[in-house]
This record gives sequence, structure tokens and C-alpha cells, in this order.
Amino acid sequence: MSSHSFSKRAYSFFKTYPSAAKLLLLSTCSGGGLLVYSDSNPLKRTLTADGQETKKKKVVVLGSGWGGYSFLSYLNNPNYDVQVVSPRNFFLFTPLLPSVTNGTVEARSIVEPIRGLMRKKGFEYTEAECVKIDASNKKILCRSKDGASKDAKEFDMDYDILVVAVGAKPNTFNTPGVEENAHFLKEAEDALKIRQTVINSFERASLPDLTEEERKRILHFVVVGGGPTGVEFSAELHDFLVEDVAKIYPKVQEFTRITLLEAGDHILNMFDKRITAFAEEKFQRDGIDLKTKNMVVGVTADEISTKEIATGRIVSEPYGMVVWSTGIGIRPVIKEFMHQIGQGQRRVLATDEWLRVEGCDSVYALGDTATINQRRVMEDIAAIFSKADKGETGTLNKKEFKSVVKDICQRYPQVELYLKKKKLRNIANLLKSANGDDTEVNIETFKQALSEVDTQMKNLPATAQVASQQGKYLAKCFNKMEKCEKKPEGPLRFRGEGRHRFQPFRYRHFGSFAPLGGEQTAAELPGDWVSIGHSSQWLWYSVYASKLVSWRTRSLVVSDWVRRFIFGRDSSSI
Repeated sequence: MSSHSFSKRAYSFFKTYPSAAKLLLLSTCSGGGLLVYSDSNPLKRTLTADGQETKKKKVVVLGSGWGGYSFLSYLNNPNYDVQVVSPRNFFLFTPLLPSVTNGTVEARSIVEPIRGLMRKKGFEYTEAECVKIDASNKKILCRSKDGASKDAKEFDMDYDILVVAVGAKPNTFNTPGVEENAHFLKEAEDALKIRQTVINSFERASLPDLTEEERKRILHFVVVGGGPTGVEFSAELHDFLVEDVAKIYPKVQEFTRITLLEAGDHILNMFDKRITAFAEEKFQRDGIDLKTKNMVVGVTADEISTKEIATGRIVSEPYGMVVWSTGIGIRPVIKEFMHQIGQGQRRVLATDEWLRVEGCDSVYALGDTATINQRRVMEDIAAIFSKADKGETGTLNKKEFKSVVKDICQRYPQVELYLKKKKLRNIANLLKSANGDDTEVNIETFKQALSEVDTQMKNLPATAQVASQQGKYLAKCFNKMEKCEKKPEGPLRFRGEGRHRFQPFRYRHFGSFAPLGGEQTAAELPGDWVSIGHSSQWLWYSVYASKLVSWRTRSLVVSDWVRRFIFGRDSSSI
């Protein structure tokens, strides 16, 4: 066989099987040479139903947190070439970060390397940070992880679809000295740094020739923020002091003090009032110095200054360590992106109910990065009525009304929330209560019935639960993208023709936990069910173990819990 004939046959083979390999070395040809066949993007092409070759759409995912990891886990559409960009090459189970700070759980037990998922799914991963999004040219600018060093590399990356799941950064509210002197609790490195600082504080306080005042200052731990993270960290730290420090550092244990500062009236104000009251009473019994209505106005290297909201009096006192947990803010790359697309006046990136960034059809955003800008019913009330009034009579009869009821409830989730609050079975009962009968409804009665529905609109909380559900939802939309392009499954377009491609995202709340220390946890579950005590702690163990993303992390975390029960917490400063 001639070299030319062999090459033609090889080329034909690769045209038939374009995904066989990026680069394949064939057998020796005439003259002992080596024939090399290379397709420019062989693994990034796919075949249509009629056998035609098409280029895959490139989906770039920014971030490997709850939203990004969930999206990647559920994405199963072979028509996408997926590239992940994140400075963190692992997924972090953030709800257990407070347990890492005192040695209850090891940091490596709550991380899952992302390259395992990449290999399983056939995706590509680049360890870098996105520093700029160019939506008009569909490009992102990335910088290698060692961005602060002279060896940092910058490069561009094109995309067809961009999924932004970079999370958020701690919000310091521009309080002087916080960035320089306080600890945060957002990453595994933060938890390890806090753990090391706590142990080092006790070692320093155990040095000879220190005065009592010096020991009190070194062992004064201040937690700023009375939300779930701040409360759980305070509880974990207290357990460590009571159960382990008393045995390990008996001479300095009496100098320890924990102060929890909250600017609001109560801690855990997003929970049921019964949980808030129980938590405040328990912290007082445990000796945790709880100070509500106190706002931090400054942090120096050894003093923290607070302002009493009621009196305006400013008080400064020494501390050994400050942990800042007061909420989240947007990252610089997202802030710049918002200015690009006309959202510069907003506090957070806005998406529609399908998680598309408003003003960018090819960009989606998940989790703490964005918030859903839910459409108001009253904005579309005339269009809804017009769409239902097929006979153009100016009134809606039962048949016409029933034709849009399902679509209204799907398109506007606040309707269902309002019906639940008013204890009405369906929207027909709502109209009947406004009209007095259920025969026909005019536009004014229709407006009157739905006038208060939008009061139930609320922003979704910035939690792992929300981000995970959004990632799963978006992946399922991508999995059936081609099918829904041809046959949409979403609600009616009240301001246009046809239907939306997909059902809008609907968050389902499965409950919240607030560990309070001493093997006691408060649980707020669906159906307004509240449970507080030791039984809830075991429920917390079960739920968190089940939510870990692999059997490897489950076995490691459970073994850490068992080790702690038997041997106590690890007090080394490693």
C-alpha cells in the first residue's frame, strides 16, 4: 500500500470517528517515517441525528463551590465542551467549617478533590482565578493561582455559555482594621488559621512571668456576627474550652472569655423566635458574653471598639482573637461585570427566574454570586388578563380563567406563598373572595384579588442549600436544552407568544440547623416544626453525613466524630 493511499484511508477513518483521539500515531509508513493525524478539536465535536458533524458549545464554569459543583455533578449533555476555572481544586463542605476550627473535624475530611469529578465526566479543569468577564466578546481573563507572585500567568478563554458560581467574600462594611486584624470563616485555610491561633493563644498565655491582665487579653476571643456561622463557632469554641482546654491548660483556663457581638436586637434573627430565645438563654448559662445592639466601629492589633446603638457610647476593650462573621459582599470581578452590563447601581448581580443574568442571555449565575429578580404579578396583570380573555369580552369566565391558572402559579411563585398564608386552597378561591361569586371576573376585580400577592416576594437566603438546588436545576435545563428548544415545557409567555423553554427555578426549603454546643442543636424544619435539644443534634449528624458529596468524605467525617468522642479534640497547632 502506498503512503498516499494509507493516508487517505486514515483520514477517512478519523472523519468517521472524530472523537477517537486528539492525536494518534499510526503505523510506520514508507521510508520509515511516521504519519501523524491531528484534528484541531476532535473531542469538541459531535454528530447530529443525520450524521453531520457540529462543533460543541463551550461552557465555562467559574467556581467549584456549592453551585458550581452541583451543576457539574448533574450535567450529562454530551453536546457541551465543559471547562472549569477555579483557584480552588476541591469542593469544600462549608457547613462543617466551624468544626474544623477546634479540631472536631479535620479540614481534609470535608474537601473533595474536583479532578475526580472532571475525570469521571470528561470535563477539563484549570486552576486559575477569573479576574475579568468580557460579555460583549464572550471572553474571560484569567490569572494563575499564584497571582501575587512574579510567576503569575494571565490568559484569555473564550466561551459560548458562562456559568458564574464564584460565591461571595466576607462583608466588612468598610469597618477600619477588620481586613488587617480579624479572622474570617469562609475557606478551609481560614478555619485552619483560626485553629492555630486558638492553640497558640493558650500556649502564649501559659508562658511564665505574664500578668493576669495579659493572660485575660490573650484568651479573650471575640466573635462578631450573631448569624448561624457566628453562633455555631462560638458554641464550638465554648465546647473546646470546657471539654478539652480545662484538661490540657488547667492553669490558664480560668482566664478564658468568649464575647459574641451582634448589631441587631437578637442573635439568629432569621430563625423562629423560640430558637432565638433558647440560644440566648443557653449562651448566658454557658458564660458566653452576649452583647446585642452593639456595632463594631474599629479593630486595631489589640483592641476592638464597639458602639452601643441605644446610647451611642463607644467602648474599647483588649482582645486576643477576633472572628468576623457578619454577612457577605460581592467579589471585585462581579462588581466590574455589573458595571459593564448596566447593573452598577445594584448591590448584587441580578438574574431572572431561569438564572440568566439580566442583560446577558449567554451568562448564568448561581448561589451567593447573584439573586433572582422575581417578576411582580402586578407588573404583568394587564397582560395576564388579556392572554386569558380569548374572547376579548373584558371579563373572564370559568373556562378562560382555568386556562391560565396553572401558568400563573408556575410563573409567579409568590402566588402560591400568598395562598398558603391566607389558607386558601387555590387561586380560584382568592378570586371568589374578592368577587363574591365565581361566575365572571373583570379586570378591576382581577387586580383587586391579586393586589397583595407581591408582598410575599422575598430574596432567597445565601445558603449552601439554595446554591446546590440552583446548580442541579440549571444542569437539568442544560441536559434537555435541545428537546425544550423544539417543545418548550415552561409556563405561558404573558408578554409574548408561546411558552418559556423551562419551568422557572423554584427553591424548596428542607430546614435549617443551628448547633448550640453541649451536644444540643436547634432545628427549624418545614411545616413550622421546631426541635431543640439532644435529639436534634443526632438529626444534625445524620443529615450532614448524608449531604457530604462522597463516601470518602462521609467515612472521614464520621471517623472524626467517633475519634472526638473517644479521644477528645486534637490540640496540636499543626
